[in-house]
Amino acid sequence: MRKVYIIGSLRNPNVQLIAKDLQAAMPDVRIFDDWACAGEHADDAWRDHEQDMGVSLIEALQRPAAQHVFAFDKKHLEESTAVVLIAPAGKSAHLELGWCLGKGKPGYILIDNPDRWDVMMNFATGVTQDIWELVDWLRGDIVNADNP
Repeated sequence: MRKVYIIGSLRNPNVQLIAKDLQAAMPDVRIFDDWACAGEHADDAWRDHEQDMGVSLIEALQRPAAQHVFAFDKKHLEESTAVVLIAPAGKSAHLELGWCLGKGKPGYILIDNPDRWDVMMNFATGVTQDIWELVDWLRGDIVNADNP
């Protein structure tokens, strides 16, 4: 299955807009952003619930809710041909990008006039502000995946 996993922040409203644009540009590829269905306050609600139950972060990470969400995201990251981090994004997004790059998957960062610059973006396969340049790169990855 040809899939591009969109990595981003639950609080970044541009994630779904960009995912729709990518899906329109590449209708034969699954642009995966289903993790966003949890809503922008999902992490806060999880934290608040676990703290109300008297559970620490370390304990909460091992409990069913966290393990279920982690397994869901990891499964789809593993199945993806490539990943795109839509900035700005937080720690989770950068961990996901780094994990995928470490697995040999192409991983891109789509930026939009960042306030803070970061030289470590050079770890990404590519960094761009142009969605059409990103589409060209992703199409190349799909072709390469289909013709090893």
